[in-house]
Amino acid sequence: MDVPSDLVKRDRSAVWHPYAPPAASPLFGVASAEGVRLRLEDGRELVDGMSSWWSAIHGYRHPHIEAAVRAQLDRMPHVMFGGLTHEPAVSLCERLLAIAPDGLERVFLSDSGSVAVEIAIKLALQTWHARGHPERRRLLALRGGYHGDTFGAMSVCDPVTGMHGLFEGVLAKHLFAPRPECRFDAPCTDDDIAGFERLLKDHRDELAAVILEPIVQGAGGMWFYAPEYLRRVRALCDAHDVLLIADEIATGFGRTGRMFACEHADVAPDILCVGKALTGGTMSFAATLASEGVCAAIGSGEPGVFMHGPTFMGNPLACAAAGASLDLLATEPWQERVAAIATGLEAGLAPCRELRGVADVRVLGAIGVVELREPVDMAVVQPAFVDAGVWIRPFGTLVYTMPPFVIGPADLERVTGAIATVLAAHADA
Repeated sequence: MDVPSDLVKRDRSAVWHPYAPPAASPLFGVASAEGVRLRLEDGRELVDGMSSWWSAIHGYRHPHIEAAVRAQLDRMPHVMFGGLTHEPAVSLCERLLAIAPDGLERVFLSDSGSVAVEIAIKLALQTWHARGHPERRRLLALRGGYHGDTFGAMSVCDPVTGMHGLFEGVLAKHLFAPRPECRFDAPCTDDDIAGFERLLKDHRDELAAVILEPIVQGAGGMWFYAPEYLRRVRALCDAHDVLLIADEIATGFGRTGRMFACEHADVAPDILCVGKALTGGTMSFAATLASEGVCAAIGSGEPGVFMHGPTFMGNPLACAAAGASLDLLATEPWQERVAAIATGLEAGLAPCRELRGVADVRVLGAIGVVELREPVDMAVVQPAFVDAGVWIRPFGTLVYTMPPFVIGPADLERVTGAIATVLAAHADA
């Protein structure tokens, strides 16, 4: 059994990790990261199959992003955003609006994806308050969805199979439509949308907005559903005058093969949340984009201002990193890279379909998922992936990979081969 390093011992006496007991285990110390590789304290190198929770799309330490952050650090690392502005923030907001789905007019910057969702919910609630309908304060979400760990975000995560059932008694009570069962490459039937449509019609007078992850449900199940379902949701929201919030924190910036997952359905939301890959995984940062209708309502109604203001909103270093990441998306062939990753994932994960205990294997863009019938034993599986030379972080019944867009064929084969090998051993254990 591996002897914990001094760093890991110190960590276990002082640090609390996400979704872990006070002393996390298993735990691995990282010394450095570059390209698609993590170097551990003991000298082992791992091919990163997670993009640091889906954010490091250009790999680690990309010279263009690092140069932008260094240059901004020499000018101004931070300044408050209340009453002040600066070039990196203005330029970033202009560029986000230029590449976002049509109809979005203004950008509210924040610190993380969960906060971006909180802002989206508050924008929706305040819009209806400004329009003279304060009773419209509930949301309609999808089962199987995940939107973050803060209280507003938790309230629209799946209330049964999600991670936040512990807080049920104190969360706002919202409505949940059935998870769309129509797969990405299948048609969406009237039966597929019926439960959603019924809830929307029955509760339209109390609904402020629908919130969903377009096309890909992330941490709630890594499920890919049909673009036609999203088109029908947009049409129903329009017909019943309900706002649509698209949470693209996991899917934005090319992960599904399109810049935004909404593009698969050719729809535009009233409010759009982005984060994770916004800075290429360099710094924590997020944004919430709002339509003209939302902006006009809040600007003209009582109290005439949006009631939110993070201390580090519009941080210049984060804005510079995000601008540099957008430079790379504008100049590098990410679409071809994502298509190549999809092909490699399809081929590399195909053997998993024959393994005992595997329920499904699915791929969309640079996302590969092996769904098991039973949860993995993290104490066994996580070290096994490290021993295989890759970083894969399963959760529950899901073993998945979202590699950096710059991963090469050999490294991608190493990731998929490790998944097949480790799961085969896990099935035989």
